[in-house]
Amino acid sequence: MRDLVYPPVIAFAKTAFTVLDLKIRRTGTEHVPRTGGALVAINHISYVDFILGGFGALPAKRLVRFMAKEVLFRNKYSGPLMRGMHHIPVDREAGAASYRTAVEYLRAGELVGVFPEATISRSFELKEFKSGTVRMAAEAGVPILPMILWGTQRMFTKDHPRDFTRHRPISISIGAPITVTADDDPAEATARLRSTMAGMLDESIRAYPEQPPGAWWLPAAYGGSAPTPAEAERLDREELAERAERRRRP
Repeated sequence: MRDLVYPPVIAFAKTAFTVLDLKIRRTGTEHVPRTGGALVAINHISYVDFILGGFGALPAKRLVRFMAKEVLFRNKYSGPLMRGMHHIPVDREAGAASYRTAVEYLRAGELVGVFPEATISRSFELKEFKSGTVRMAAEAGVPILPMILWGTQRMFTKDHPRDFTRHRPISISIGAPITVTADDDPAEATARLRSTMAGMLDESIRAYPEQPPGAWWLPAAYGGSAPTPAEAERLDREELAERAERRRRP
């Protein structure tokens, strides 16, 4: 797979990180395979997660092909970049095609990035996972690499303005590969993956150098003022209802 677009995009991102003086801490990068396919499962707390998630694989000199909303590929600005980096468009009403493409990429030895929660978590804790992650890994015969990002929500997330303040700490944690097979029950394997990532998220939050009580970006369970998972679920339902209403309008 020829990559004429990805390298300059990475160079631009690195320059932006330097200008912002992000304090990026990467752990577990030794788990990223130097060759061969793997499915990178990432928690979703920010609109910039795909940028920082890809950054986590760079020490292994690997590029991550992300499964992303199809609308990004139709945008006149992001579309050429998404296609040029060989990311995978996901149409939620016709997901079979993107699923097949992801499996083909994995079998061809690529790293594919997925967000098992599908959408950004307003609570910044893990939402319920879709089973597609473990099903893809089992079908392609590749391991799952759990990855946890923390701090990215402070930059750009739902319900809050963008804030690219300099010197911000960012945590990227990669866990040991998880093997799933066609014999595994998808629901049980998905629960196992979520439990593993929940433990990693707890470690990342507790190790984060800033813990201001009442901070909007800190989960309620850790003393922050972010919505609880139940409140976040209600907000998600209201958002979906508003979108449906807008589609119905002439």
